[in-house]
Amino acid sequence: MVSLMVSPLRITHYLFIIFIGFFTSHSALAQCAPWLKHELKQLHSSQPLDLCAVTAGKPLLLVNTASNCGFTGQFEGLEELHQEYKDQGLVIIGFPSNAFNQAALNEEEAAKVCFYNFGVTFLMSQTIEVTGENAHPLFKHINEQQGPPSWNFNKYLVDKNGNVVDRYRQWITPTSWLLKNAIDDLL
Repeated sequence: MVSLMVSPLRITHYLFIIFIGFFTSHSALAQCAPWLKHELKQLHSSQPLDLCAVTAGKPLLLVNTASNCGFTGQFEGLEELHQEYKDQGLVIIGFPSNAFNQAALNEEEAAKVCFYNFGVTFLMSQTIEVTGENAHPLFKHINEQQGPPSWNFNKYLVDKNGNVVDRYRQWITPTSWLLKNAIDDLL
């Protein structure tokens, strides 16, 4: 006959594991800044982009983008940053917008520019508004903290606690020592 008796030590061990798992999952949720609790679609996809899930407790670089802009070549530098820092926890998210009338005609064209022309593998959201009264709540918060984008490819650095710590305008390239040093400081 098999005994179903479990030692008190083993029960304590299992309860400890359950407690740690419960605590860890709640602490991860708690690390998501309230202004990041939004779900968008990924660019030219039906796949969701749960901002809270992908950003909780991680430093971020959030960028308003456009496909037909003189700064569109910065996708290459953003991808280089992504490859350099992704394993250290940096999350880069591009937010296509037509705030300055330089967006692609549709998301299919925007996706072609990002993924085919520049080989982007970092996250790209659906097209959203980033300026004015109709700005997405995410950018309303960013705009209150660091000012609205002055043009395409403004880069907003956010610490792991969700604080928008700095803005780098379009003429600061993604691989500039200024931006890379700031990223290194956050990591």
